[in-house]
Amino acid sequence: MKLHPFFVCCSLLTVSAFAADTPKLPRVPSKPIAEKKELLFSDDFETSEHDAKWHRVVDTFVFENGELKGTQTRVKDEPSKDGKSVVTAHAAVYGLELPTRDSVIEVKMRFDGCTMMDVEFDDRKYTGSHYGHLCRAQIRLDKVTIMDEREGSQNEEIKAMKQDPSKKEEVAKRMGGTSATYPVKLKEGKTYLVGVETVGDEMRVTIDGKAVAFLKSPGIGHETKSKIELGVAGQSGSFDEIKVWNAAAVK
Repeated sequence: MKLHPFFVCCSLLTVSAFAADTPKLPRVPSKPIAEKKELLFSDDFETSEHDAKWHRVVDTFVFENGELKGTQTRVKDEPSKDGKSVVTAHAAVYGLELPTRDSVIEVKMRFDGCTMMDVEFDDRKYTGSHYGHLCRAQIRLDKVTIMDEREGSQNEEIKAMKQDPSKKEEVAKRMGGTSATYPVKLKEGKTYLVGVETVGDEMRVTIDGKAVAFLKSPGIGHETKSKIELGVAGQSGSFDEIKVWNAAAVK
């Protein structure tokens, strides 16, 4: 059947409009963006004594079989014990009190039923974003997402704007470019070495040495990254052999 030129033209316009609305992912640099300097922290979780820099943020995490195992227990919003507030669903989070600016983090991850594992940077003294969230790398079995939360999803101004339906377009504009998601193919139960390079306003993620994700966004360049946090959503996920280096931009 031969289509009328009008319908052909409309189809082309639709395809063109869709292509224009689909953001182009940044090219992932094949080579490192950060050069390792002094080693700031390492933990293989083998001993019964654990560094005082570790602390609970959102339960539940346990040191088990030489690993740090996280299991999400806050799976849905529920009333607090006193009935005066709501305890919201949240991934399990374990914190590391380790100030950095530019860094390289390497940590082994294994999915044992969880849906997401991540490495996050926060600055609790920063009030421009919820709970001082700055940026993070989220790992799932089928994709890796880098997020600038300071300028995007956790920005307090943007969160307030989301309450006003008339500001939907403005919110979308502000959020543009603050995250990037790339496809991957990972397997349940297999251990992967995840690298997170953060230098200036750029973040690059590698898995077993292969570059898989990259984002350049202002919030990544926040100078006072006071905390590193590890997160697990779902049942369950394990971390092992974490190392954190100070870093400098590769020249």
